[in-house]
Amino acid sequence: MASNDVQLFPVDVEGQAEPYYLLVVARTVRCIDDAACEEVRLWTPEDGRPEKVGRYRAVSGLRIDKSRVGDARVFRLWGWHPALIVDGETKEALERIGISGGRFDEV
Repeated sequence: MASNDVQLFPVDVEGQAEPYYLLVVARTVRCIDDAACEEVRLWTPEDGRPEKVGRYRAVSGLRIDKSRVGDARVFRLWGWHPALIVDGETKEALERIGISGGRFDEV
């Protein structure tokens, strides 16, 4: 599964016999399509958070520019970390193994 994009670490979960893994996403891609999103707000100097100026403050109706993704199969978005993006093949693999705690939305 996207070995260049993620690292998997086995973890023990108290009271659980089946294996669990911690997934660390190693790639960040700058590909949010600002014009196609419902709403995009960026941090400004007036917000009083100079370390965040120019980064995304809010994104609604997220859309990405797939032409900017390259060969990334699993990645976080530059400037907007709540979303974890996976390609269709990775999505299908995660669904086959019964992923829990996640949801898939087309972006």
